[in-house]
Formats: sequence, structure tokens, C-alpha cells
Amino acid sequence: MKVTLSVIKADIGSIGGHIKPSQRLMDRVDEYICDEGSRLLIDHYIGHTGDDIAILCSHQEGVGSRKVHKLAWDAFKAGTDTANEEGLYGAGQDLLKDSFSGNIKGMGPAIAEMEFKERGNEPFLLFCADKTDPGAYNLPLYFTFADPMHCSGLILSTKMSKGFKFTIMDVEYTRGDRVIELNAPEDIYDIATLLRDCERFVVESIQSRQDGEQAAVVSTTRLHNIAGKYVGKDDPVMLVRAQGSFPATGEILSPFSIGHYVAGFMRGSHVGPLMPVPKNSSVSFFDGPPVVSSLAFCVHEGMLTEPADAFDHPYWEWVRGNVSRKATEIRQQGFFGPAMLPYSELEYGGIVEKLNKIDKKFKVRKKK
Repeated sequence: MKVTLSVIKADIGSIGGHIKPSQRLMDRVDEYICDEGSRLLIDHYIGHTGDDIAILCSHQEGVGSRKVHKLAWDAFKAGTDTANEEGLYGAGQDLLKDSFSGNIKGMGPAIAEMEFKERGNEPFLLFCADKTDPGAYNLPLYFTFADPMHCSGLILSTKMSKGFKFTIMDVEYTRGDRVIELNAPEDIYDIATLLRDCERFVVESIQSRQDGEQAAVVSTTRLHNIAGKYVGKDDPVMLVRAQGSFPATGEILSPFSIGHYVAGFMRGSHVGPLMPVPKNSSVSFFDGPPVVSSLAFCVHEGMLTEPADAFDHPYWEWVRGNVSRKATEIRQQGFFGPAMLPYSELEYGGIVEKLNKIDKKFKVRKKK
């Protein structure tokens, strides 16, 4: 059976600032999807990571379906009404347009979709991150699909011996989707050269070179051009298929043990370690740290199993302790140096305005 998986995620209101959505808000979004999507969707799951609500759904409408995108948009609009009724902070803040225009991509919410013919068993992972941008997935994807130090299947499995194709987007290019396709292992150094710059070059998707099947997809967009200006991070989502000709679930999860430093944190303007958290976790310290959840599913004839919480295990408690230490250490540096993003990447314009005023006061010293 051919099935499409779509995950669409947005911040439409939160309790006490950027912490978590209310239960009433979650219930309203779920209720809308159940009522209005019963004939369109095969199955769905609703959850949250930090203050963002994610809608995962299975259907047979294909990638980029206007009907599916409109359903999610309308569900978020209905949720925004509830957020306003409750007086939640930032009600509807990720809905950057007043009305739906046919495709939700570029309208604020993060979206990742893939269509495939189901295998005999079809496991996949849903990743949802908050307080960071899509570049946060660059390093884990590189380790998973190009480095046998984390993915032993690259040297142990004949099904992965041909490697994977990376599609990488230049998100600073504003006139269209500027992308490049590079193959691992042949182009591994070129892939590394691009992915090191997480603010400009971001993985959009990965394909198996063994059978051409889609392996992973990320909600990568031209962030600087949404709504005609820089509007910040989009708290990215990612879908990754597992097992068989793809890395095993444990190999996909392995790189997240590092707690690597990513952009985001408070006001989307700092650098912090990415913390793997259980499902439906909130954020706290300095509006962070940047967090990522991972839910494992199987899909059969479009029906989703209940999620297995991949980061809800004693091992990840140890990782979270390490990440907390890393977060505290870099926050001790405050605004200085690499603890804060360069001004070209800041979501808030205060520093840029200050620099423009200060710049006018500079004088070129005359030589005596």
C-alpha cells in the first residue's frame, strides 16, 4: 500500500510564556482533526514538544496535498481561537498569514512529508525539536547516514553498502529553493564542508542509493524569506524510516547522545546543547535548553501504532544530565562570543538597531 506521512507543527499558544500548550488547546486541535479529517486521513497522532503542537497524520493524498494542508491550518486556527479564549501567550504566533493560500509551507508552521510504498513492516521515527532551527539535525543525519562510527550498518549491512544521497538546501538564498545533491561516501568531505554551517546549509532529505527509497525528510525552508523577512527559527520536525535498507532505530538515535550545540535557546538568539527529552516535555531554563523528542511508530495499511517514546529510558536520563551541565556552562558566558549568535542571525533586532546607531559615531583617526 502506498501511504503518505505528514507532520505539521506550530506554536499557537502557551502557558506562562514559552513553556507548553494547555490541555484544552491540545484537545481542541485533536477534536478538529477528528471531526473534519475523518474522511481524509487514515490515522493521526497529536503531541507537543515544548510549546509547539505537532500533528502527525497518514493518508493517501500525496505530498503537498492542499486538502491535508488546509485541514492542519484550520485545526491550528481553531486552536488559536481556544488559545485566545484562555489568554495563552503567543496565540497563533506561528500562523504568519491571515488566510490559507494552498500550501502550508512558507506560512509559518514546520512541515515534513514523505510518500512511499509500505514494506512488510514499516518502522519510522518522528523527531520534533523546539527552541532551535532545522540545522540542528545536520550533525545527527551526517553521523547516521555517512559515519560508521555511529551507524555500524554502513559496513555491516549489504543493504546499505551503496550509501545515501543527501539533498542540501542553501537557506540564505531567497529567490528560490537552491539545493545540491551529494552522495555518501564519495562526496563525504563536500557534505561535511556544507553541513558544518548549520545556519546556511541544511539537510532537506536523504534517499537510499540501494533502492532509491526516501530515508529521511526535514522541515527545511528558506527561513530568511518567510513573510518577506527574517522571522526566526521554525522549531523543526523530521521523519526517518528505520531498519532494512535504512539505519536501525538505535543507529538513528545514537548521535543525539552528544547533546551537540545548536542555534536557538532564549529568543532564538543564543547557542545551547540539544537535549533529548520524553514526549510532551516542556521547556524551562532560559526558555530552553533546545529540546528534541523522538517517537517511534510502525505504520500498516496507513494505521499508526501507539508511539514508543525513544528518549524515555534510563540511559537518556544520564544524557540529559550531561546536556544540563553543558547548557549551564555556556550560559555562564552570557552574551559574549559564541554563547550568542552573530548579529546577522539574531531574531530580535535590538542589537542591529544599536549597532547602526553606534556605527555613525565611529571616526577614522587621521594620521599625524
